[in-house]
Amino acid sequence: MKNNNLKSLHGKSPVIGRNCFIAETCTIIGDVEIGNNCSIWYGAILRGDVGSIKIGDDSNIQDGAIVHSTYDISNVDIGRRVSIAHGAIIHGCIIENDVLVGMGAIIMDNAVLHSQCMIAAGAVVPANMICESGWIYAGIPAKKIKKLDMSKMADFFAATPENYKKYSKWYLDEGYGKSL
Repeated sequence: MKNNNLKSLHGKSPVIGRNCFIAETCTIIGDVEIGNNCSIWYGAILRGDVGSIKIGDDSNIQDGAIVHSTYDISNVDIGRRVSIAHGAIIHGCIIENDVLVGMGAIIMDNAVLHSQCMIAAGAVVPANMICESGWIYAGIPAKKIKKLDMSKMADFFAATPENYKKYSKWYLDEGYGKSL
């Protein structure tokens, strides 16, 4: 059976890991590699047409998020246990492990989000910015606003990806989406 929301382009086809929830209305095109136990939610677009997109295990790309890059300038590399919230735009950047990108945030070309940092809802991380581990960034343009208490944050960084695996199962059990 052909999966209409997974599309090949220029000889490259999406590669989806085991136990992934792929919502019916998301679109995944071209040079996209998704790890195991990931979820790609309703209306999300992962467009690997002008650059590659790699997503590590246990990550989630929530409703309406867009993942893309700039031709000959950038690719997208998303680590493990990363949560990209509703309506975020991820454009040609590196996001290390255990990162939360808030709703409506924008991350631009060649920015680097180091492990265990948080980007607040609506923040804009400009091109080439480096976001340090252990900080919350907010604003337009994004700036460090608060040091995280890492003794309290370890469980938090694990909780959202685990919750999204649980939510995926709810939908799959009802016959929605696809498990690949």
